[in-house]
Order: sequence, then C-alpha cells, then structure tokens
Amino acid sequence: MARPELVLFLLLLSLQPSSLSQSDNTEGKAILASLILSALERATMFLEEWLPEINLDGVVGFQVLEVQLRGAQEAWASDPLLQPLSLHTGQLADKLVPLLHRSITYLSLSDPEYLREFQPSLQPGFWKLPHTWIHTNASLVYPWPELQDSFSEDSSDVCLVLLLGTGTPARLSQTTGLSGTELCIFLHTDSLSLKGCTKGLFSQSQQYINIFCANMMHLNQKSEAIRYAYLIQDLFMENIMFCGIGGFSDFFKLRWLEAILSWQKPQKGCFGVPDPLHQQHVLRRVKRREKQFTDGCSSHSTATAVAALGGFLYFLADQPRVHGEHHPSTPSHGSMTAAPSDLLP
Repeated sequence: MARPELVLFLLLLSLQPSSLSQSDNTEGKAILASLILSALERATMFLEEWLPEINLDGVVGFQVLEVQLRGAQEAWASDPLLQPLSLHTGQLADKLVPLLHRSITYLSLSDPEYLREFQPSLQPGFWKLPHTWIHTNASLVYPWPELQDSFSEDSSDVCLVLLLGTGTPARLSQTTGLSGTELCIFLHTDSLSLKGCTKGLFSQSQQYINIFCANMMHLNQKSEAIRYAYLIQDLFMENIMFCGIGGFSDFFKLRWLEAILSWQKPQKGCFGVPDPLHQQHVLRRVKRREKQFTDGCSSHSTATAVAALGGFLYFLADQPRVHGEHHPSTPSHGSMTAAPSDLLP
C-alpha cells in the first residue's frame, strides 16, 4: 500500500498538467525527487546493514544507482533553485561509494568466480547515462508466449560472460537464447566494446535495442494490466532499469513510479516478497545466486528497484536539457519518435 504522503502528492499532481517534464515545474519536481531520494536512502540503509550478505546482483544495482545519482547531482547543480537537491543527491552518492568498495571485498570472499566473470559491470565508466531521450515503437512488438524470461539463468550467465569477455572467446552459441533485458544490459553500453565483436549481431545494436525495449514496454504494460503480480515485479523493474539507461523515456511513467515506491518495505528499506505472501512461502522464479532474507527482503529485487528509481530521478533531473538546446530528442532509424512529454499519468 502506498504511503499517505505519496498518495497525497499524487492526488495533487492529478490536478496539474499531465506531464512533469515542463521545465518551469521546479517545485513539483523537487517534491517528487525528494520522495524518490527518501526511498533510496532507506534502501541504502538496508545495503549498509546487510552488506556482507548482499550478492552480486545487489551490488550491481547500487553501482548503477551511484552513477545515476552523480548524473542528477550534476544536472541540478547549475540551477540555483535546485542546488539543495543537488547537494542531497551528492551526499547519498558519497555514502554509497565506500559501501560499494567494501561490498567487492565481501564478494571476493563469498563468490570469487562469479565476481571475476562480472567484474567489468562494476568498473567505473561501464554504466553510461543517456542524454537523448526517445520513445519505444509499438510496431516493433512481436508475440510472446509467456510473461516470463525466455531462457534459464545458466544460459543468461553464459551469454553475459561471453559478451563481457571474461569467458571463452566472444562468440554466441547457436543454442543460446536472448531475452530483452539481458540484451539491453550490454547492447546499449558503449563501454563494453565487446572485445572486438563489431560484426554480425553487434553491427546493428541500436536496432536490436529498439526492438527489445519495444517488447519490454509491451511486457510492462501487460504487467500493469494484471496489477503488477508479485512474480513479475522483478522483470517489470529490470525493464525500466535497462531501457531507461538506454534512453527510452516512456518507461518513466508516474503511475509506474507510484507502484514501485509502494513495494518498498517502509521499515526495512528493501524490496522483496510482500508480507502476506512471505508468510505463505510463495513459490517463484528462483535465481541461482539470489539472496532471499528471512524477512522477505530480496537482494535482486532491491537492486532492480533502486536502479529503476535512480532512473526516474536522473530523468527528472535531465528534463530541462531534454527540452532545451543541449539534448534534443532524435528518432533513430525511423523506429522511435521524440518525447514531447513524459512521466505520464
């Protein structure tokens, strides 16, 4: 259930123009940003409390968040009215830095092989923020048989390790499937370079991103239609995280932000199994290295949530530049349209 102050604020927003992307809505942006930062601060407290137990998924999510916080801090620093918000954002990013460093030490002891394989995703500069915002194209959606991942975590790990260049030579197996979220983790990231893999699939990486994020948008809309069933909440937030980093602004819908904020456990700061379901020991898709805490908190769910929320925060901060002369929205390969308004109700 959403917190009372969040419900009140969203009610007030319903009386305002439908988009928060108007550059003169400084007060509304500041209030919304403060709500997001409050949730992120509670999640960071959870990270600090359980740092030795947080798995690689959790660390990557907070690593993405630190980059998003720095981006928002920089964007707000140039606006005198938003400088306090910039300071607040920077303080949270500063708090994350030593925690992330310590987490690497813990991972090197608890899961050294997994850490070695995915080490590039924890390196500075790996995660890059978008400065051009675009929309998904519904005409690129193709039929999906089920609202679920298309292949196992083992297959997913094989693909990612190959693409990160930490496994055997960078060549995809003929039998390895690819889901949209897993593709987005590397296809949209310039820093990967894929160890020289610039032919075949990767020569058209932007077109693949366009296709997969269009399909991830479709999946998120299906998730919303069934009221965000718990079993697909992780995938819902992953899609916002990855495609948001890919520059797809239509993932930053106000009602989706409200949903994610309502899933946080207020006292613990984490995300995971809703309390009634936790008592029932509900069966769900289990990740090999998932860390499920006894109180229903999930390392993976918390990671995807903070990175999704960080995306909302950065998008909110980058809005003046979306509508100004610095970062115009541009279509790509005729597959997307410029974003005239975002954070749609």
